[in-house]
Amino acid sequence: MIKICKADPSHVHGIAKVCSDGYRATYGETHSKEYIERIISEFYNTDRIVDEVTKTSRYWGGYFVALDNAEVVGAVGGGMINDTAGEVFVLYLDPNRRNEGIGTMLLEAITKQQKEEYNASEQWVSVQKGNEKGIPFYEARGFIFQHEQNGYGNADGEDYISLRYCRQL
Repeated sequence: MIKICKADPSHVHGIAKVCSDGYRATYGETHSKEYIERIISEFYNTDRIVDEVTKTSRYWGGYFVALDNAEVVGAVGGGMINDTAGEVFVLYLDPNRRNEGIGTMLLEAITKQQKEEYNASEQWVSVQKGNEKGIPFYEARGFIFQHEQNGYGNADGEDYISLRYCRQL
């Protein structure tokens, strides 16, 4: 039985593992190993996650986790990007737990927070071009493509593209 809850420090290692494993599984065939490991090192290290679990605001609402018998099998985090728009900054699952409805439950938790606590009326997400796991997931949940932009974290010579999606809440 999957339980969704706000993450606390006991979940930090599980969040780091599920986000790192999920990132590698998602981008392993479309992005360089150097890019993947650089992003994982920046965002999914335990020091950063401890900080993100313990210090929250309207701009970073913290992580929610999906637990299966106390094991972290998914994580989501987001925040507000302006007075009325929320954003899903990160949503990853254990790659072996896809298609069980866990991603939808996590998205519902972050959406509820953004609507109820921060009065969001729209929600944004960035999905890397070529992410054939994320794009259909978000489109099936009402997100509509808005535009392309340079991917976050591109180094010299990298030209990864991020797709911006939005939905009304």
